[in-house]
Formats: sequence, C-alpha cells, structure tokens
Amino acid sequence: MSESGIYGIMKIILRFLMTIVFGVAGYQFAQYTLTIPVSWLSHTLQPLAWTIFSIIFFALCGFLATHIIWWILKKTGKLFENMLQNVSVPDIVVAIIGLILSLLLANLVAIPFQFINIPGIGFYIAIALNILFAGVGVTAFLKRRDDVWATVTHVFGRGARLAGKRGKDAAPQNLTLSDLMHQMPQETAAGKKVLDTSALIDGRIMDIANTGFLEGILMLPRFVLTELQGVADSSDPARRARGRKGLNVVSDLQKIKTMIVNIVDISMKDLKRDKVDEALVELCKKLDAKILTTDYNLNQIARINGVRVLNVNDLANSLKPQFLPGDMVKIDVIRPGKETGQGIGYLEDGTMLVVEDGESAIGSTSDIVITSMLQTSAGRMVFGKLKR
Repeated sequence: MSESGIYGIMKIILRFLMTIVFGVAGYQFAQYTLTIPVSWLSHTLQPLAWTIFSIIFFALCGFLATHIIWWILKKTGKLFENMLQNVSVPDIVVAIIGLILSLLLANLVAIPFQFINIPGIGFYIAIALNILFAGVGVTAFLKRRDDVWATVTHVFGRGARLAGKRGKDAAPQNLTLSDLMHQMPQETAAGKKVLDTSALIDGRIMDIANTGFLEGILMLPRFVLTELQGVADSSDPARRARGRKGLNVVSDLQKIKTMIVNIVDISMKDLKRDKVDEALVELCKKLDAKILTTDYNLNQIARINGVRVLNVNDLANSLKPQFLPGDMVKIDVIRPGKETGQGIGYLEDGTMLVVEDGESAIGSTSDIVITSMLQTSAGRMVFGKLKR
C-alpha cells in the first residue's frame, strides 16, 4: 500500500538515507577486505572494481531494506502511541530530561575508555554505559517525578505566571499534583473542589456557578476528563448525549470569569488506583480538597474515607419547600402505594408524597395533611393523610 502526504515524504527521506548509509558501509567493507593480506580478493579482483561493486551492492540492500525498517517503525510508533495514551505529560517530560542528562553523563564517563589500546573496545564500553545510565536515569527521575516537575516549572517561571493569572480574568490551566500541593497552598486551602463525572453530566453545577454560590478553585482531574470523553464517544445515543453535555458543562465553566477551573494532569496510575471513584477520593485526601458529585455511592465512599463531600442532590433537596406536620397541600393522587391503602402523588418540585389512606382518592385531586418527612441524600419523601 503506497504512502501519501507527510508519511510518503518521510519514507522517501528514509529510503535516501538508508541507501547512502549502506553505500558508505559498502565502501568501508571493500576497503577493509582489501587490507587483509591473506584475502583472496586482493589477488583475484581489481580494487576499484571491487569497491564499486561493494558500494552498489550495499546501497541496493539499503534501498530494499527500507520497506522492512519502515514497517518496523510504523508498528513501533503505534505501540508507543497506545502506551503513551495513559501517560501524563509530566511523566513524559521528566523521562526525557532524565534520559538526556543520563546520556550526557554516560558519554563523559566513557571518554577515558577511548584511550585503551585495544581497538574498538572504547566504542563498545560507551554503548554499554549509555544503555546502563539511560535505564537507571529514567527510572530514578520517574521515581522523583513530583520533585523534578516542580523544579522544572519553577525554573521556567510557572509559579510567577500562576500568581499573575489568579485574578478576576484568570484562565484555565493544566496543573500537576506538585503545582497544587506546593505552589498555591494558602489560597486554595479552603476552596479546592474536585469535580466528578456525575456532577458534570448532571449539569446543575452550571446553575449554581452562575448564581455565584460556587466559589474557590474547581479542579478537573485528567482521568475524569478522559472518562467523560469516553462516554461522549459511546455508540449508545443516550450515553453519547450525556457525555457531550458534560463536556459542554466543562467548557461553559471555563468561560465564567469568577471561576477558576484547573485541569490536573494526573492519572489513576499516579494515584495507584484502578477505579475512578477510588482515585478521586485519594486525590482529595492528598490535596485536602472537597469532592463535588451527585453520585450516591461515591458520596458514601468519600465520607467513609474522611473526605468532605459537596453533594448537588443534598443542595437541591435543601432548597425544596419545607413542610411542617399539620400543613396542607393539594395534589393529584395518581397510583397506589406499596402498602395496602396507600396512594402516591407528587408535589410541584417532584417530591413524592405518600398518602396513608389515599387509595380511595386515586384519580382525583385531594387536600392532604402533612404528617411527617423523610430526608436522605437520595431524595426526600413526604407522608400525609387525606383531610377529613
């Protein structure tokens, strides 16, 4: 299959380089064989003819080998692409820095070995040192990733840019765990809130933010954004619509000038967790942050682990009209309840009202006297009886 565009150009360049490199290798091979005293070539072939033949033969091998090498490069590239999908940007940057510094150190250490009187031994020692130092250096830098990344961002003045932008018109930023823990500890101590996928899909957070009741810094972990994108890419139309709604909420939140929305470049692997809920709880514990959610199960898990929870459902329930025993409301009793004699109706805000003796009033509008209420994080139920 022929390549087109940038890949076609890259393949042409690779074929040209391979032909040149192999041709040079052929020339060196010819010169080497002609210097061997016992070589039969020096007695049977002319040096010029042998050199030309070697160059052409090796160059042709390089030209033909391009197809194999290109195939290997494409497969390797796809493999690395799949591997890097779950790796954060700080991990990549820190690994590259570790690799560069390790290779520089390895080549400095290898310099004295170039003076050993054994031909070629210095070259092989240098290769071994480069491989050893590269492996050890990258591993060491990744183990100290947070410290290295904090140093890099400080050197390039990121701390100054953060201080300059955290005003009225502050723009959304991509931060790491080190940035949040070390570079803005005081300002965010009382206002850090970590967003959950359910809160974004629910959408009511936008109404709360627009009214000005939501303050502080909202943090959106990269793995939550990835999960949200996965929902938006779902083949199921309903899930796809919910995912796209969540992404639109993120975009709208970033446009609110009084809000600061920071995307945290951290993966579940960094937090040593396999599930999104567990990773969210662990992140909140590290940052001493609150979690903003509508997920009942996440709400319970967070509270068990000592993480403060801002449940949008709790807020919505607290804003519903309050009733006292003896208050009277008028509702339509629409269906029987679970228990014998019960009837079920709904208030204007959607709250279920269980009428203890309301089965006889099904299909009619009746005056109901409130007797009690039951409030939970999952919702609110009101109990009453028919006015006699």
